[in-house]
This record gives sequence, C-alpha cells and structure tokens, in this order.
Amino acid sequence: MMFKRNVYIILLFAAAFSACKKTETDTSISYLRVINASPALATYNVYFSGSILNSAALPFAGSVSYGSHAPGSYSLKFTTASNVESLLTKTVSLSQGTYQSFYLINKPGQLDGLTIGDDLSVPSADKAYIRFINLSPDAPALDLLKTGATSSLTTNKAYKAASGFIAIDAGTVSLDVKDSSTGAIKTTLSSSFVAGLHYDVICGGLISPANDTERPLSLRSILIK
Repeated sequence: MMFKRNVYIILLFAAAFSACKKTETDTSISYLRVINASPALATYNVYFSGSILNSAALPFAGSVSYGSHAPGSYSLKFTTASNVESLLTKTVSLSQGTYQSFYLINKPGQLDGLTIGDDLSVPSADKAYIRFINLSPDAPALDLLKTGATSSLTTNKAYKAASGFIAIDAGTVSLDVKDSSTGAIKTTLSSSFVAGLHYDVICGGLISPANDTERPLSLRSILIK
C-alpha cells in the first residue's frame, strides 16, 4: 500500500509540473514596445487603453520595453509630458504569440505611428542583430553600411521602410548612412552591440530642420527588450 501511495504522489507531482510547463510556454500572449522617433525636442507620455506606460516622458529614441497583453485591439494615446490631451491616438491590433514595435513618427502637428513585427530569433549566438529603419520624414532612400566598407548591409530604404534583422559581429561597430542615389554619407554612429541581442538602428531627425525645436539627422541604436 505504501508503494502504491508513493507512486500516486509521484504521478500527481509529474502532472502538476507538466501543467506549469504549459503555462510557461503559453503562446497566447502578445507583446508590444513603444518608441519615440518623432524628430523634435518634445517629450511624450504614452497611454495603453487609458493606462500610462512610461515612468518618465519619452525623449527622442526613448522607449518603453515590451509589455504583455491579451490579443485584441487597443488604443495608444500620446500626450505631452504636462497635458493629458491627445496629440495622437491610434488603434493597434495584437495577435497571439507575436512581438511588435510601435514607433511615434513625424513632426508635431503631423504625428503618426508605424507598427513593425519583431522576429527575435537568434540563428547564431555569437552574432548581434540589427534592424535599420529610415524614420526621417525629409530624407531620401538610404543605405546602411559599416564605415569603410564597399558593400552595404541594406539598401534603398525610403521613409518608414525597415530592413530585416541583420547579423553582425558583436563589439563596437561604426556605421554610416548614405544617400542611395548619390552615395553621400549623411550621418554616422559608433555603438557597441552584444552577441545574442537585437537592436533597432534608426535614422531619425531631419536633414533640413526648420528651427531649433526640430532635431538634425542622426543615427541611433536602441536595444530591443
């Protein structure tokens, strides 16, 4: 009888452990992160279906890490740091088992949003992964390349266009952005990239800022998390 009782306890424990593993690998949840890529000096608060996401107003290239949500449609509202009045409200649709990034783009008064799906797979653990996005409203189509390289990592990315994730060697890397048509270098970034991690490399700001409230063109690296 004692042997049977012990076997029964072991079977119960195994069943409970199996149930926990199913919960841990549940793919029914959706994940969303938010990034301010508007080419202005302004900072923004972001609300997800009425609840504020950020602990401090987001500057240019500031981001909110992935939040987990049930699949469905939700509102994203952006306000100034000192006012709850909406400057932009967009609906985002979240599908189960997906990771997505939402970018606030364009100038104040013309704000818009761009949603991109995130493939966070790591084919090689000793590589870092970068995704180039052209988010400069007045920029031409752009190429991304390593400084001094003769071939580009990705080419001809117009405004709001993104590459897939590109594997690069981990470490400190210098990157150039050039005009796809003329080959002129527009801006440069030197940044450190860690193996196994994913990064946005965003070309933002403006080639021709109208005043000192608008940011000049720059290249930024943002860890995706």
